[in-house]
This record gives sequence, structure tokens and C-alpha cells, in this order.
Amino acid sequence: MGASLPPKEANLFKLIVKSYETKQYKKGLKAADAILKKFPDHGETLSMKGLTLNCMDRKSEAYDLVRRGLKNDLKSHVCWHVYGLLYRSDREYREAIKCYRNALRIDPDNIEILRDLSLLQAQMRDLSGFVETRQQLLTLKPNHRMNWIGFAVSHHLNYNGSKAVEILEAYEGTLEDDYPPDNERCEHGEILLYKVSLLEECGLFERALEELQKKESRIVDKLAVKEQQVSLLVKLNRLEEGEKIYRVLLSMNPDNYRYYTGLQKCVGLSSENGQYSSDEIQKLDALYKSLREQYTWSSAVKRIPLDFLQGEQFREAADNYIRPLLTKGVPSLFSDLCPLYEHPGKVDIIEQLILELENSIKITGGYPGRSEKEPPSTLLWTLFLLAQHYDRRGQYETALAKIDEAIEHTPTVIDLYLVKGRIMKHAGDLAAAAALADEARCMDLADRFINSECVKRMLQADQVGLAEKTAVLFTKDGDQHNNLHDMQCMWYELASGDSYFRQGDLGRSLKKFLAVEKHYADMTEDQFDFHSYCLRKMTLRAYVEMLRFQDRLHSHSYFHKAAAGAIRCYIKLYDSPSKSADEEDDEMSKLLPAQKKKLRQKQRKAEARAKKEAEDKNEEETTASGVSKSGKRQPAKPVDTDPSGVKLLQVEDPLLEATKYLKLLQKSSSESLETHLLSFELSMRRKKILLAYQAVKHLLRLDADSPDTHRCLIRFFHKVDSMPAPVTDSEKLVWSVLEAERATLSQVHENSLTEANNSFLEKHKDSLMHRAAAAEMSFLLEPSKKSKVIKLIEDTANGAPGPVKQWRLKDCVAVHKLLGTVLGDSDAASRWKIRCAELFPFSCYFEGSRSSIMTKSADGKISDSPVNGGLGHHKDSNSVNGKLETFKDLII
Repeated sequence: MGASLPPKEANLFKLIVKSYETKQYKKGLKAADAILKKFPDHGETLSMKGLTLNCMDRKSEAYDLVRRGLKNDLKSHVCWHVYGLLYRSDREYREAIKCYRNALRIDPDNIEILRDLSLLQAQMRDLSGFVETRQQLLTLKPNHRMNWIGFAVSHHLNYNGSKAVEILEAYEGTLEDDYPPDNERCEHGEILLYKVSLLEECGLFERALEELQKKESRIVDKLAVKEQQVSLLVKLNRLEEGEKIYRVLLSMNPDNYRYYTGLQKCVGLSSENGQYSSDEIQKLDALYKSLREQYTWSSAVKRIPLDFLQGEQFREAADNYIRPLLTKGVPSLFSDLCPLYEHPGKVDIIEQLILELENSIKITGGYPGRSEKEPPSTLLWTLFLLAQHYDRRGQYETALAKIDEAIEHTPTVIDLYLVKGRIMKHAGDLAAAAALADEARCMDLADRFINSECVKRMLQADQVGLAEKTAVLFTKDGDQHNNLHDMQCMWYELASGDSYFRQGDLGRSLKKFLAVEKHYADMTEDQFDFHSYCLRKMTLRAYVEMLRFQDRLHSHSYFHKAAAGAIRCYIKLYDSPSKSADEEDDEMSKLLPAQKKKLRQKQRKAEARAKKEAEDKNEEETTASGVSKSGKRQPAKPVDTDPSGVKLLQVEDPLLEATKYLKLLQKSSSESLETHLLSFELSMRRKKILLAYQAVKHLLRLDADSPDTHRCLIRFFHKVDSMPAPVTDSEKLVWSVLEAERATLSQVHENSLTEANNSFLEKHKDSLMHRAAAAEMSFLLEPSKKSKVIKLIEDTANGAPGPVKQWRLKDCVAVHKLLGTVLGDSDAASRWKIRCAELFPFSCYFEGSRSSIMTKSADGKISDSPVNGGLGHHKDSNSVNGKLETFKDLII
């Protein structure tokens, strides 16, 4: 580096490099300018000056200087390396790799460039290139441990575990007998455990077990040794030895559910689906009784039997489990019992059991069969549990009666208000649920969890303004947006995005959904630093696990929700595009002069108000964060130039933007029905017939009986049947493919679409949503028979009382929207609304008799113009006393 410079300037060049590495950028710039005064065209100095400026956030100057430097010295590996570093800082990894490869053509043995290249190859999952680079590094520096381990890991990631084992063994052959020294015992132990896990992954269980037993004394992590050992023993079917080790592990941690599952497998009492014979249940019961005597303080050993016991045995075990937790007052008891609600028989027993406990406590003051009196709080927690139980079973009136009784018993317990709010949410009164959550929040203003619950309820009730004011209470400097974004608070952003979407504010909705997508992009970038760190610290098992987690990162539910939300926004934008400037001018020209003047004044006032608010907020943020505790001036945070997301809506092709996110979902969430429903909607709008059919086939594979699948199937072939006859060769090819594929579908093969729809209806006539889907498709196929279609839906309401009681609120809302929008019959929609108001008396949507809307409108206390879709009376949700007078009778 700097070899072409005289000695004085060469020393200055070394100073530039050192200043860059130590982050003394001004010093480096000074040295660079000193060289460039004498040698203004020196390529390497220009490049290093550009790299230094890049670290000072002067990117445009940096790129200009680096390109000039490279142009002046194309044969300098330093210039190419710096260019690669510049691209890497901007996450342009593919371009950076190209620059590194050009640098290596000039200096093929440069270890620093090779190391940087290997990190990028690992990041981009260029596994074959990663292997090649790590091999080159090992060849150049074979006495460096990190190079051996890096070469082994590269083969492992490239699906060549056996080669990785050979490399690790070759590395061990270079070590002395007394290795490792005390200061490297942990790192060496991790290498040994990594080698054992590699052998296990390759299916060499015997060899892995021998290796583990041979090197056990050199491994520091004794718990990992036991867990690895028992895993190998189980795979080798040496179950008796495995049982002994699992019992040792249980003595170390008797609340680890995995150990109990492993122990059951070792004693031959495991089941994949949770179903056991009566003989197996007796053996399991005996096993857990013996374990319960041994680990009396363990909650897991008492809870697990509830999953497999039946009948009277289950009742006795549940009674013994629930009683002490009610006495102690454990609010999370219901969450613990929730998995049992998948078994209706067990739920009935739990209900009967809790009712007996409640009755006994009320009459005798104690549990049945016991003379000791229970503390007064036991009744409270029993009522609390019963309320959640009835809520889960959809019996909202009974649930509210129980929770009101609990509140009357002890009005100061915050959990009661949270649960009542949850019941109101499930019953359909989102406004009351938000008010109750706010009441709970104001009872303990220092509890962040309750604050978050309150924010969530407010967003569900579309009270976005109140939610933001409430969220700001727990954010730094009062800047809720930046802090919640910086904290990657995705539940808040998703709930906000959903709320804005419901209100039709596509810009803000899209902004929130894309913010979540940005978090996942940041997570992908965050792995970069670990490629060198994990090899240096030898956390190899965690490193490989982290890389595999990153490979499936986009399958996470939050990303799925964000991507699906963004796609829906783009679809809605495509279906209802925002008005162009010309269209707005046309509308303006139709107005009277007085109306035009009034509208312009209103627009100017709104713009001035928004500008002043942005300036005030920016000034407050600068004042608050401008000076640190040490007295130094801090750089101002970047101001959001598009808070309403208007620029996000200004896309030429919304469907093309949506397709980018759809591809990520298709890659990572291919087993989700929603992914293929969105794919179908996009493909139909883009007129990609084969892609739409591909989505239909995926839907049929995942759930052929789903109402949504049926809609897509009928809509697709109805569209195909209405298409004109094919003319071009490509159209004829598509047509022939569809004809061949249609013959493979039993639903529409040799059946008309009307017959297929009727067959679907006959098969699922007892289901509300299936009938609604069949009715919608019947209207699509035969629009003239609208009255018959409406009668088909309304007959459902007059059916047997059993199925009606099982209707879900959101399904009834969907049917109401179908009647009012798709079928366009306001009278039928009104009749349906009246019917559902009786079924869901707490529902605000259906204006049920016991909903907060009807209750408050009768008293004249509710505003006719709620803000953000919420309640107009909420002017200050952060009041000191926390009493929301408007909902006082609802809460108490």
C-alpha cells in the first residue's frame, strides 16, 4: 500500500489506514489531503479518503473519490478492496463480492481481502464459494485455529458433514497432548461438542457416543454433554441407559417438559398424537405418581398427567392441581389449562369441578371435603377462572356475570378489568374493551404490560390517536414513533396497520406494514457481524443454528401478517386508485365559485397546520435529544418526510409491488392458505391465468373443503368459460393445459359449475360460511336468481338452534357485508343485522341491545362523530384518576 509514494508520503498513507481503523477520521482526512497536494491523482489515497468520508456520512463524495481512485489505478488491489468496502457498507453485497474478486486477481494471497470475501459469501449463502475461500485461507495460514474451524463449518453448511468431521480430526492431530490450556477450555469444549453434533447429523451415532465419552473430561458444559449423550442413546435404542440419564437430568431441572417427554419414550410410553390405551394410561399414571413423590415442588410433574388422564382419574388430578393454585392466586392458571380445551369431555369436567369449588367456598368457606377455611381471595380467583372458562366457551353473558361478581368482591384487582375487557372484545364490543383496558392501566401507571394491553385494545377499536398517546408514556423523550420503530415493536405496527386499513387510510397502513418488513431486512443484516464473531469465540453450534433460523426467518407469523397486509393495501389501491391531479381539477371545475374558495381555504389551513405541527415536533425532538448527559451535542434524528405514507401510494403498478412480497410468502409460507388466496387475487387481476390456476391447485391441496377455496375454484373456471376462443399459439397452449387439468379435478370434471356449487352446498349445508360461499357463487353464476340466493342465506338463520349457537361473530359480520355489498340488498342486510343483534347482544357492529353504542346512545352520552373510529368522549385517556365516567356502569 502506498508503495509508489516517496517515504514521507508512504508514512502518511499508513497513518490514513491506521486512522481509519481507529476511527480517527479527521486525522486521516488531514493526512490524505497532505498527500493529494503533491500527488493529486494517487489512486489509493483518493480511495482511502473516500472510505473515510463514507464513515462521516458523506456518501456521494465518497463514491466520487473512490471511483476516481480506481480509474487512476485499476491494477491496485487496495482500490478494488476499498470499493468493495464501500458497497458492503450500503449492503450491496453482490457488487462488493465482484470488487473483492477483482482485488484477488491482482493480489490472490491477501488474507484480509479473502477474510472479507468469505464473510460476504456466508451472508449471501454462496456456499461453494465460501468453501473455496476458507480453503484458501487455511492454505495461507494453517497455524491459525479459526481457519481450520472456518473451513469445517463451510463444508458443514455446504451439506458435507463428513468432510467437516475429517477437517476437525485433522485439526485435532495438530494439537499437543496437554491441550487445551485453562484459558481455552471453553472454546475447545465447544469444538468437541460441535464435532459430536456433526457425527450425529451424519447418522454416525455409535462413533459420536464414543467420541463424547472419550472427550467428556475436556468439555466444560456438562449439561450439554448429558443432553447430547441421551439423544444419542435414544437414537441407538439403548433406552435403559437413556432412562437413567433422563432421571439425572430431571434431578437437575424437574420443570423441563422435554425431559419428561424423553423419559416417557425411554420407558416405552410415548405417543405422537397424544392418544394412549387404557393400559398405557395406568402405567403413565404410576410413573408420574412416583415422580411426584420425588419432585414435590415441580409443577410440570403435576400438570403433564392432565394431558393423558381420562374420566374420574382426570377429575381427581385436575382437582388436586387447581386447588392450591386458586388458594395461592395464580392469574395465569387459565392459560395453563387452555390446551385441555381441545378435548370437549375434559372441558365439561373442568366446568363441573370449578362450579363445585365455587359453590362449596360460598357455602362453607372452604373446599369440598375439607374442614379448613380458605382465604377470601380464593373465591375471587375461582370466579376469575370461571369467567375465562365461559368466555372460552362463547358464553359471554355468564362470563360477564362471573367477572362482575369478582369485581364486586375485590374492585382493586387489575387483572379482573383486563379479563373483562377481553370478554367484551370477544363479545364484539371493542369500544368497551378499550375503556376497560384503560381503566386497568390507570390503576397502575407504572406497568408496561398493562399499558401495552390497553394500546392493543384501543387499536382494535380503531382509536389510533388515543393508542399513540398511551404508547408514548413508555417511550423515550416522548417520541413514540421513532422509539417504537427502533425497538422493533412489531405488534404495535401490525395492529396500527390493520386499524388504518379498516379506516381506509392506505398510506399510513402501508407505511406500518412496510416498517415491519424493514425490521426483518435488518434482522437479515444483523447476522453479518456474527460470521467472524462466532468463529472467533467458537460458538459453533449456536452459529449454525442461527444461520438455519435466518434461512427460515420470513416464515415467522409477524412477517406473514405484514406482507399479507401490504399485498392487500396494494390490491385495494389497484381496485380503487387515488384520484389524479387532472381528475381533481375536473371535480374542482364543477364547483360553484363560493364552494371553490371555501375548499381552497380549507386546504390551505390544513397544510399550514400540518407544517406547523411537523416543525414544532422537530423542534421539540431537537431540544430534547440535542444535548447528551455529558453536555455534547447529539446529531438530530432524521425527520419523517412522509408521515402519512402518501409517497408510498404513488406507484405506477401496485400489483407489481404486491408481487414482490407475494414471492417471499410463496417461498417461506407455502403451507398457508392465505398465501395462495392472495396469489389467486393478484393473478386474476394481472390476467395471469396459469398462475391463478396454480394458486387454485395449491388451495385444493391444502384444504379442498374451505369456503375460500370453493370461491376461487368457481371464480376461476367462470372466468375461463367467459374468455373468448383462443387465437394465438400461446393462447391455444394455455387453453389445452387448462382443459387437461380440468379433467383431473373431481369437483368440475363432467359437472357444470352450477352442479359443482350445488354439490358443495349439499355437502356443507350445516355450516354458515360454506352456505354463504355457495350463495355468493350462485349469484355469480346466475345473477337473475338473486332472491333465491338471499333465501338460501336467510334459511340458515331459521335452521336448527344448535348450529346457530355455534356461529362466530366474525362469520356473521362477513355474511352481513356479503348481503349489503356483493348482493346489494339493503333489506336482507337489515334483516340479518336484526337477527344477529339478538345472537350477539354485546356486538357494536350489529348494535346489540347490550352494546356500549346502544347503552350510551340511550343515555345521550356518546358522540355522534367519533374520532379515528373510536369514542368521541375520550378526550384525555391519560387522566389522573383513570375513571372513565362514560363507561362507569359497564366497568362496575
